[in-house]
Amino acid sequence: MRRLKILIWHIHGSYLNALARLEHDWYLPVKSDRPEGYLGRGRTFETPDYVREVPAERVRDIDLDLVIFQTPRNYFEDQFEILSDAQRRLPKTYLEHNTPKPDAVNTRHPFDDPNGLLVHVTHYNRLMWDNGSTPTVVIEHSVAIDPTFEYRGHLERGITVVNGMQKRPRIAGYDIFLAVRDQVPLDAAGMQTEAFGGLGDIPYRDLHRRVADYRFLFSPMRYTSLPLAVIEAMTIGMPVVALATTELPTVIENGETGYVTCDVDELINRAQALLADPVEARRLGANAREVARERFGLDRFIRDWNAAFARLIAARLEPV
Repeated sequence: MRRLKILIWHIHGSYLNALARLEHDWYLPVKSDRPEGYLGRGRTFETPDYVREVPAERVRDIDLDLVIFQTPRNYFEDQFEILSDAQRRLPKTYLEHNTPKPDAVNTRHPFDDPNGLLVHVTHYNRLMWDNGSTPTVVIEHSVAIDPTFEYRGHLERGITVVNGMQKRPRIAGYDIFLAVRDQVPLDAAGMQTEAFGGLGDIPYRDLHRRVADYRFLFSPMRYTSLPLAVIEAMTIGMPVVALATTELPTVIENGETGYVTCDVDELINRAQALLADPVEARRLGANAREVARERFGLDRFIRDWNAAFARLIAARLEPV
């Protein structure tokens, strides 16, 4: 399709890093104090040159083709602050990263636009949100990480990669992480993890090289979307031990790519078994990598997103 000029806020850095592999002209609004959504390219990501920062007050001067929202604040506040009237009439996509809250099945999505497109990252999310009259599509995750990073697994420890786990303890499974860590050697990486003895925020360009040393990835998430950390681990050939919640039971196959269950005691047993059997861990990791290449590869991700953009642009051109 033709090259588009797209405005998007910096909300989820790892996802943006993958989305930026679509060769369009991306514009990221920035503000001097870098509040939420206005971080620009980000300091730890190596995004292509066609991803450009633009001062928020100059967004109105850009001849855009499409706008992508990702948060209620983007949709209800930011667009009225930085977009012109004409830009607010452009084709709109809302990229929903999360499961519905506060209610798991009865929460109406804030993006209510029959002429827009609501993009969910998992089928579970689309199923659980009340999407109203807005057209929806599922575009599953992908990740853009150095293809030379490969699982080694020589460190007899597991690792969890999550930001601010203790600030959303029930959702992110902070209590589960602590319970498992009492019985299994387990580290944590991500923002604010140093507060409970973790490794802290490791730059994205270095993260997967560090993660690859660990025997397995542990995901304690109770109720979040499919964690990108899981896809990243699978992509480098690493086995995953996780709660069987939201979309994960369709991603991890027990005894083939890792282990998923809602029985925390069983998770502990499986983690301990992988620590004792590096050969089995490598077998599971190799299988996980094949699944990641097929289901979460960048080529598929790029095709899906370009198809969504083409759908929006074509709808805009249709006669009323």
